[in-house]
Amino acid sequence: MTEKKYLDSKPELEGILNEKLKDDRFLILHNDDVHTFEYVIEALVKVCEMEHVQAEQCTYLVHYKGKCDIKKGDFDYLKPYKQALIDKELEATID
Repeated sequence: MTEKKYLDSKPELEGILNEKLKDDRFLILHNDDVHTFEYVIEALVKVCEMEHVQAEQCTYLVHYKGKCDIKKGDFDYLKPYKQALIDKELEATID
């Protein structure tokens, strides 16, 4: 009987998980060809609370690939981080 209930509720659980995945967005940092590596690294450490090495890796990805996703979450969670990066004159979007 328990196994049957699990099987019956599986589509419901999948629906809940799919809704949650729809809510997940990415904070994207874009290359601007203006700021130095050190400036961007320090901004990521302060604003996004990254370790220095992780911030360096993100900065190199932004430089060579044009952008890098730096945080994941729902829009309301990411919005203050985006604004803080913009306040530091960095280009950031939530996708």
